[in-house]
Amino acid sequence: MKKLALHWKIIIGMVLGIIFGFIMNGIEGGKGFVSDWISPFGTIFINLLKLIAVPLILASLIKGISDLKDISKIKSMGLRTIGIYIFTTLVAIVIGLSIVNIIKPGEGMPQDTIEKIKMKYENDAGVTDKLAKAAAQKDAGPLQALVDIFPSNIFKSFSEASMLQVIFFALFVGICLLLIGEKQAEPLVKFFDSLNEVVMKMVDLIMLFAPYAVFALLANVIIAFDDTEILIKLLFYAFCVVGGLILMIGFYLLLVRVYAKKSPMWFLKEISPAQLLAFSTSSSAATLPVTMERVEEHLGVDKEVSGFVLPVGATVNMDGTSLYQGIAAVFIMQVIWPEGLTFTNQLVIVLTALLASIGSAAVPSAGMVMLVIVLESIGFPAELLPIGLALIFAVDRPLDMCRTVVNVTGDATVSMLVAKSLDKLHDPHPKEWDDHYHEVK
Repeated sequence: MKKLALHWKIIIGMVLGIIFGFIMNGIEGGKGFVSDWISPFGTIFINLLKLIAVPLILASLIKGISDLKDISKIKSMGLRTIGIYIFTTLVAIVIGLSIVNIIKPGEGMPQDTIEKIKMKYENDAGVTDKLAKAAAQKDAGPLQALVDIFPSNIFKSFSEASMLQVIFFALFVGICLLLIGEKQAEPLVKFFDSLNEVVMKMVDLIMLFAPYAVFALLANVIIAFDDTEILIKLLFYAFCVVGGLILMIGFYLLLVRVYAKKSPMWFLKEISPAQLLAFSTSSSAATLPVTMERVEEHLGVDKEVSGFVLPVGATVNMDGTSLYQGIAAVFIMQVIWPEGLTFTNQLVIVLTALLASIGSAAVPSAGMVMLVIVLESIGFPAELLPIGLALIFAVDRPLDMCRTVVNVTGDATVSMLVAKSLDKLHDPHPKEWDDHYHEVK
């Protein structure tokens, strides 16, 4: 009997989690049961993925750089990676602004709905938290993002999972391994090569738990929705965001077909477990180990490419988030600040959303913090900011889940494009968790 593919197991877990969440929503004490007895399993799964993210980045990037044998190749790969990421982010923002300006979801929203949303969410802890984080980011100096790349204590960077600092350290070590000569570098290179294999095997084992984890994660998401009337009122706006995200995935598939010369359906099938986890966790950083495993073993991208492109992408490539910001910013202006809808302001949105995406954290709801920065860049009245965030807060989590799928899909696409341009794209060789089990059982 043929085994059920992993992505189908995850989809079944997601569907059952959603159904279970709705059932528990209608039962007295159901929310508490899910929160106390179901949600912790999803948290454990995310913790396991985060546990292996740093060692995986460290091992794969150091091994990949040392395998290049030529420092000039690092520059070539880095420039191509950043260049393509900037290009796809610009495309995402333009798609978002085009949709929101054509459909205009914010026009004609009833005033009583605006007031109800304002009363419910304006002083919500989540909204005030996003405003505080945005204010702290804004108060930082213009070069703070650059300063933050260079760690003063790498063990602190490991413990806090500061991705850019870990990437810098791994690049630094990898380059130094090239400079000390192959004979001197060989023991450390072998260590990181072995560590990389061990961590990838950890990914395989953790993924056995994925269908049950997404059940827990989706059930917990569903019980958080407690005002379906407001959700229905915001469906038009939500459809605009989801429609834009679907168009962006279509753009990725076009790049895969035209440049990488691969079947779009094959690409989606092979990357789907990472996409489904991205949807469930709302975190491209937590999904990173799975993304790397799928890209290397199932898409055929060399480790030296995926080890660099994917960790960088999880930090600086936020196509789905940037598209969402374009739509959200204009939607908010259409509802409460229509006089701000000028062509100049929309150009500023494009530039600010691009720059903000580079420094955004790869964690749930980071897009809301970036949105505040984008709105402030166009002179959006400060007193209206809480109302603006309140307008979209009710549907932010499900849209966050959707845009994280696009972020992860974009990372995988760019890794394939870079690998193709460097002749590092080969036939995939998937590994299973029990490949060597017969040797030790």
